[in-house]
Amino acid sequence: MSPAPDERDRIRAAMDRILQGTAQHSNGALTIVALAQEAGVPRNALTQRHLDLKNDFYAQVRARGQTPHSEIRLSQQIVKLKELRAKDATELTQLRTDVEHLVRAVNQLTAHNDSCSTPCPSPAPRSRRCRPNRTRTRATESLRER
Repeated sequence: MSPAPDERDRIRAAMDRILQGTAQHSNGALTIVALAQEAGVPRNALTQRHLDLKNDFYAQVRARGQTPHSEIRLSQQIVKLKELRAKDATELTQLRTDVEHLVRAVNQLTAHNDSCSTPCPSPAPRSRRCRPNRTRTRATESLRER
């Protein structure tokens, strides 16, 4: 499909209206989408056929000291993403520290469990703790005889 013969003129007129703040057919945003809507042309007319007009529009926006809404939105999103990345890095550091502490705790508990896994000589009904083997002495034998 070939472009309308007056397409470039409509785009230039729409550029003037948007830059003057008197948009009639769009929201007046300083974007290519609003420019295409204001001119009554598809967006790809600006992104594919009339790149010079698109670049001229953005150049005029910057020359007036204005920043296109799309750039403002993207800048805000970049700031948010950088903050989120910093927060994630802090959380990752904390999680790595936690993992180190948990590994130490597991190793200590494993060592303790291994030391308790030796069979107890006589299980005590009221206690679940392993008691070390005690050698009998004369004093303990005399207590048992009584």
